[in-house]
Amino acid sequence: MEKLTALSCEEFVRVLSSAAPVPGGGGASALVGAIGMALGSMVGSLTTGKKKYAAVEEDIQRLLARSQTIQTELLALVMRDAEVFEPVAKAYGMPSATDAEKTQKQQVMEKVLREAALVPAEIMDQCIAALEVTAEFAQKGSALTVSDAGVSATACRAGLEGASLNVYINTKMMKDREFADRLNRETQEKVARGAKLAEEIFTNVTQKLINQ
Repeated sequence: MEKLTALSCEEFVRVLSSAAPVPGGGGASALVGAIGMALGSMVGSLTTGKKKYAAVEEDIQRLLARSQTIQTELLALVMRDAEVFEPVAKAYGMPSATDAEKTQKQQVMEKVLREAALVPAEIMDQCIAALEVTAEFAQKGSALTVSDAGVSATACRAGLEGASLNVYINTKMMKDREFADRLNRETQEKVARGAKLAEEIFTNVTQKLINQ
């Protein structure tokens, strides 16, 4: 499989808009989250080393290290999402003419659907982590980059909410409703927590910009 994150922006968008099975919504959500975190990192990069912000230098360095890890994880999840979709696509094509074939297909489907749902769940976790870092960047970073912190939060929220839909599309088809319902509840909680944090960042940034 072609390494999607090695594509240029133009190539990625072209493939995304085509009939190719991957990348899809999950991979796009991971990439959007990575871009959001990169904007947060930019705030830190433009703050570190400045005398005006010497008091928060240690915090900024910590945040930069954390944000780099999150970016790396999200970019890896672009590919991971594509990898777990392939078995789902193959499972759909399994024969189901006989009872035995139907049973085998259902068993395989349960396995691949679970794996396919857990990847966007991880994308959500990373987007929430990105929002937590961005919240600190927005508070402690250079005033000249406050708008970028706001855009970071907006992108991370989009990645979070987009990934949630990719959890739901997989849990919807599961026969193991106990597992599916539990994952759905966890997903709803993550969306609520992340959206609240993103809204707080966006509101604070907006107020700083219009009240200057």
